[in-house]
Amino acid sequence: MSEEQLKAFLEKVKADTILQEKLKAAADSDAVVSVAKEAGFMISADDLKQYQSRGRELSEEELEGVTGGGRYINPDPIR
Repeated sequence: MSEEQLKAFLEKVKADTILQEKLKAAADSDAVVSVAKEAGFMISADDLKQYQSRGRELSEEELEGVTGGGRYINPDPIR
C-alpha cells in the first residue's frame, strides 16, 4: 500500500472543497480511487480497505470525504 499517497490525498481533501464534493458524489471505493487518480494520487480500493481495517478511526472530515453519503431504504421491510 502506498500509505504516503493515501495520507497526501486525505490531506488534500481536507483543503479542497471541489475534491470534497466529488468524493461525496462517489458511489463506491472504485469511484473514490478514480477521483484520487484524477487529482494525481495513485491509490487503490485495496489501499482504502487496508487503511480502514487497521482499526484507526477516521475523523469526521475524512468520513465526509470518502463516503458516498447515500442511504438505502429497504422496499421490502421485515414483517
